[in-house]
Amino acid sequence: MGKSTLFNVLAGEMISIVKDTPGVTRDRIYADVDWLDREFTLIDTGGIEPDSSDIILSQMREQAQIAIDTADVIIFITDVKQGLVDSDSKVADMLRRSGKPVVLVVNKVDNFDKYMADVYEFYNLGIGDPVPISAASRLGLGDMLDAVAAHFPEWDPSEEDDDRPRIAIVGKPNVGKSSIVNRLLGENRVIVSNIAGTTRDAIDTEIVHDGKEYIFIDTAGLRRKNKIKEELERYSIIRTVSAVERADVVLMVIDATEGVTEQDAKIAGIAHERGKGVIIVVNKWDAIEKNDKTMKEYEGKIRQVLSYMPYAEIMYVSALTGQRLPKLYDMIDMVIENQTLRIATGVLNEIMTEAVAMQQPPSDKGKRLKLYYITQVAVKPPTFVIFVNDKELMHFSYTRYLENKIREAFGFRGTSLKFFIRERKEKDQ
Repeated sequence: MGKSTLFNVLAGEMISIVKDTPGVTRDRIYADVDWLDREFTLIDTGGIEPDSSDIILSQMREQAQIAIDTADVIIFITDVKQGLVDSDSKVADMLRRSGKPVVLVVNKVDNFDKYMADVYEFYNLGIGDPVPISAASRLGLGDMLDAVAAHFPEWDPSEEDDDRPRIAIVGKPNVGKSSIVNRLLGENRVIVSNIAGTTRDAIDTEIVHDGKEYIFIDTAGLRRKNKIKEELERYSIIRTVSAVERADVVLMVIDATEGVTEQDAKIAGIAHERGKGVIIVVNKWDAIEKNDKTMKEYEGKIRQVLSYMPYAEIMYVSALTGQRLPKLYDMIDMVIENQTLRIATGVLNEIMTEAVAMQQPPSDKGKRLKLYYITQVAVKPPTFVIFVNDKELMHFSYTRYLENKIREAFGFRGTSLKFFIRERKEKDQ
């Protein structure tokens, strides 16, 4: 059908995508896209086989259903060269039942004059006007994105007023995510109403602690009932993305008896990429044989696997015994405070001047990097713009050096920091 081609074109070429971060999956199934000042996340479902008896394919169908339940708009891709096939009608029925807006796209139309008659055949699906495109030749993509954006919900400022901290609890199946929520609930003894989450398996739970309300988003739906892991691993990520998206702080739960796994690194990578506050919660700590070095060694291993997020806080807890769980709230409060911390421009520039004096900026072919000015432009995560004479000279390592200096001064524990480098010519000064 060309779903992946279309996905890759949108994710990679037409649209700015966050660059790959170490530890973030390479076989992307989601990408951040912006079109006409609207930002959205594109999810690639991997295809729907309507009646397959094959267990993998039926699993993929279930996963596609999750993506459909999560989505605001569905792009249904058909193939002009294949024409209208029986499975198209079945998928169209499935999409119609979802009640979600659907944009019907007819791909491989690399010559509009030649294929338009064939495109009209797709009106028979009864799900609206077909939009002709060619993903490979980059034709018609603007019209398609316009049609998609037309269905986006209007931004509702009242949603922004809910300033209760939102905490997503993510991690592999069976690491104890739900037990942690239940344990936190049990201690607080409040009557909890489950607010309907945006997906059918992320459950929002309101917990009151010391008179302050928190919303916990639990992705408990990530249990897989069968053994076919590899093909499905990537799909569990769809749910994680939607939970992380809505959270301020992400509790990344890992199983102390297993250590950090590659899948943990992928899940943590999503939170890192999205600039969320991150607390790594090592559960089942009671089950570990300990001596005086255990915690230090364990932390070393976590830091090694998650080397791209040295700022993440680490806590050792036990959902079973309740050990250290109440301290989670203090940690969450601290991380949120750091996520929303604003630093005055004057102070930032003092730190930068001092940093530059201590370590000369890099030079190349006789030209030296000059740093003119730094300012903070956003929070959640704290985001800074640095004005320099030549972007090419601003190596990643020097940006990281400045980040470390800012962290030395202000901590920013638990949150990533974002830096944008802008060029200003000498005469702009």
